[in-house]
Amino acid sequence: MKRTLLEESVLFISIFKWFFLATVVGIFVGSSTAIFLKALEIGTLLTGQYTYYFIMLPAAFFLSSLTIKYLAPEAEGHGTEKVIEAVHKRSGKINPMVVPIKLVATIITISFGGSAGKEGPCAQIGAGISSVISGLLKFNNQDRKKLVICGISAGFATVFGTPIAGAIFGVEVLFVGGLLYDVLFPSFVAGIVGYQAATMLGITYFHQPLQFVPMFSSLLFVKVCLSGIFFGLCAFVFIQLMKKMEQLKKKLKMWEPYKGLIGGAALVMLVFLFSERFLGLGLDTISSALEGRDLNPLIFLGKMLFTSITLSFGGSGGIVTPIFFIGATSGNAFANIFGLDVAMFSAIGMVAVLAGAANTPISASIMAVELFGPAVAPYAAVACVISYLMTGHRSVYPSQVLAVTKSPSIFVEKGVEMEQMDSLQIKPRPRSIIGLILNIFRKLESLMSKDKTK
Repeated sequence: MKRTLLEESVLFISIFKWFFLATVVGIFVGSSTAIFLKALEIGTLLTGQYTYYFIMLPAAFFLSSLTIKYLAPEAEGHGTEKVIEAVHKRSGKINPMVVPIKLVATIITISFGGSAGKEGPCAQIGAGISSVISGLLKFNNQDRKKLVICGISAGFATVFGTPIAGAIFGVEVLFVGGLLYDVLFPSFVAGIVGYQAATMLGITYFHQPLQFVPMFSSLLFVKVCLSGIFFGLCAFVFIQLMKKMEQLKKKLKMWEPYKGLIGGAALVMLVFLFSERFLGLGLDTISSALEGRDLNPLIFLGKMLFTSITLSFGGSGGIVTPIFFIGATSGNAFANIFGLDVAMFSAIGMVAVLAGAANTPISASIMAVELFGPAVAPYAAVACVISYLMTGHRSVYPSQVLAVTKSPSIFVEKGVEMEQMDSLQIKPRPRSIIGLILNIFRKLESLMSKDKTK
C-alpha cells in the first residue's frame, strides 16, 4: 500500500511539474513564433513589390552567411538539424544568440527569394527558449534535454498549425524508428498551448480538407502503395542531392560568405533560365497542386535544386516547407500520369515525401488528418510508411540517431548518426530470405566471372 501511494504521489507531482513547465514553454514559443511569422510576412511583402527582387539574392546569401559565421555558427543551414545535434551531443545546450540570428538570417533569405522553409527557425526558437529556461532553473542534463524537446515540439506545432502532428514530429524526428515516450505528455501540452498562443496573436494557418476521396477499392489501394514507392524515391533523390551539394560546397576552399555570393548568383541565373516559381516558400504552387490544377510534371525536381543550393550556399531557413512543395507537386505529377484524383494524391505526396525524407511516418500520417481531413488518413498512412521504408538509412537530418533498422533482413549498426551510414557496412542478414536470394545471385555472379576468365 505504501509503495502504491509513493508511486502515485511521485507521478502526480511529475505530471503537475511538466504540465506547468510545458505550458510556460508553449506560451513563450507560440508568442515568439508568431512574431517571427509576422516579420517574415512583412519582409516578403516588401520585397515582392519589386519585379526583379531576386537579383539581390547574392547579397542576401552573403549577408546571411556573414552574420551566422561571426555571431552564431550553430544557426547555419536548416535549423532543425542543428537542434537535433544539440539534443544528442550537448544535452540540449544552445547558445541564446542562435535564436535572433537565425530569425534575421531566415527573413533575409526567404524575403529575397531563397528556397527555404520557416519551420527551422521556429524549432530553434523553441529549443533556444527552453534551453535558456533550463539554465535559469538550473536543470540537470536529463531535464534540460526533456524541456528542449518540448520547445522543439511547440515550434513545429505552431509553425505547421497542426498541434498534434507538430508535437509528435518534435519527438519522432530525433530518432529513426524510435519515440521518447517520457516526453510525449509535455510535448503535447507545449504544442497545443503554443498553437493556441499563436492563433490568439492573429496567426492563421492553411487547412484544406479534401472535398472528394474515392471509395475504397483494391485497385486504388495498390495505386496508393505504388505512389508510396514513388514518393520514397523522390525523398531519396532529394536527400542525395542535398548531400552532393553540401560536398560540392566543402570542396570550394574560400571564405564562407563568398560561397553565399556564388549560391545566390547561381539561383539568379536559374530563375532566368526556368521560373520564379521555385523561389521562396512556394505556397501558391502548393495550393495549386492541392486544388487539383495541372502542373508541369517535373516541377518538383526544380524545387529540389533550388533548395539544395539555398541551404548549402549561405541561405538560412528550414527544409520542411520545400519538402511540402516537392511532395505536393510530385503527387500532382503521379496523379496526372496515371489518371488519378489530382488533389488527393497531391495531399498524400505532401506528407509522404516528408515521412521519407525526415523519417517521421507517424507524425506525417497524423498531419494528413489535421490538414486534409480523416477520409484520406488510411491512404496517407500507407503511403507514408512505404515512403519511410524506401529511403533506407538516410535522412535530410544527418544528426538523427538510428534506433531501429528499417528491415530485419538488413544488418546495420544501431545508435549511430545517419551521416555515418555511408562509412558503415550495411549487409543483408544471411539467414533471411532476402539474404539467401542475394547470396545465390552473388555465387552465380562469381561463377560467371570464373567462366569468363577461363
